[in-house]
Amino acid sequence: MRRLPPRPRAARAQAGPLAIAFALVFAIAGCGTESGAIGGLSAPGAATGTIRAQKVMQLTRTHEETGMTLLEGPAFHPDGGLFVVDVTAPPGKPKVLRVDVRRKTARAIHTDGRGAYTSAQFSPYDGRLYLTDYAHGEIVSLAPDGGDARTFFADEVDGARMNPDDIAFDEQGHLYVSDSRGLSEGAAHGRVVRIDRGGGKVTVLADGLVATNGISFDEAYRGLWISELTENRISYLRLGEGGEAVSRHTAIRVDGGIAQTDSIAVDADGNLYQGLHGRPAIVVYDRHGERLATVEVPARAEGLESATNVAITPGGTKAYMTVSGPGGGYLYTFDALGKGTRQSNGG
Repeated sequence: MRRLPPRPRAARAQAGPLAIAFALVFAIAGCGTESGAIGGLSAPGAATGTIRAQKVMQLTRTHEETGMTLLEGPAFHPDGGLFVVDVTAPPGKPKVLRVDVRRKTARAIHTDGRGAYTSAQFSPYDGRLYLTDYAHGEIVSLAPDGGDARTFFADEVDGARMNPDDIAFDEQGHLYVSDSRGLSEGAAHGRVVRIDRGGGKVTVLADGLVATNGISFDEAYRGLWISELTENRISYLRLGEGGEAVSRHTAIRVDGGIAQTDSIAVDADGNLYQGLHGRPAIVVYDRHGERLATVEVPARAEGLESATNVAITPGGTKAYMTVSGPGGGYLYTFDALGKGTRQSNGG
């Protein structure tokens, strides 16, 4: 279990039981633990290179109530706004932010008293913003302005409540959810769950996974890329025409060292952008598993531990990654290898 950083006694006394519970949950699931593969990310070789990301702006600071900040999302709205969630934001603090990346401004658009949101995605069916509430096993949707909150899904799946982490939408607006159930126990109870866009039909497409985290369609919507956090493994789940699972195999093994595989985004050329928890970097692979590049935060940036997620500007190559740690929550930018599409919003 990843331990929380020490906090002053006064801060602990002020934090409510629910906030402390959220912090503990997301210290191990939000999205990382300390049990990872041994070794380190290999130095870029002849076929790989280093891309240096540049700081855009700071969005959050460490919360006294939870002892953490952890940015996830991010997702572009069709009007160009970039939406980001703060997983460990306490009740009353901004849980969903809208960022104007050109003006370098951000504003809170949603908060509540209980949600602990690990991802954000816009539905191509109804245009609403869908959030995964990891702590409560729910999926919540909002209007693009942050209002009209609705619980889209809160049921058990095959007799067990989900720990929904990331979402991918197909072209018809059906949801594909990475269920990280079993992470806290270290058990292989993770699943990939398909929920139809009306919320009525639910299908388990894959099970027996370990800490299911990142999920994204490939560029042709023929299958899903899935990462397992504590295995540092990316699998490919091929789908049939009706969205059913056809086959599954291990596609890429990530040499992460102390870092672990978090969220996934895919560009128009089919390249995978694998976020890392435990190191402020993104690893880029092509569809055949060849490592193309590592996106690095400058060494002078202190207090940053993770680059969990990335979104690429639709139709362009400007990419924005969420980077977090004791030093706060930030947006960094870099030039992606391919253009952004819907699947370039990483979960």
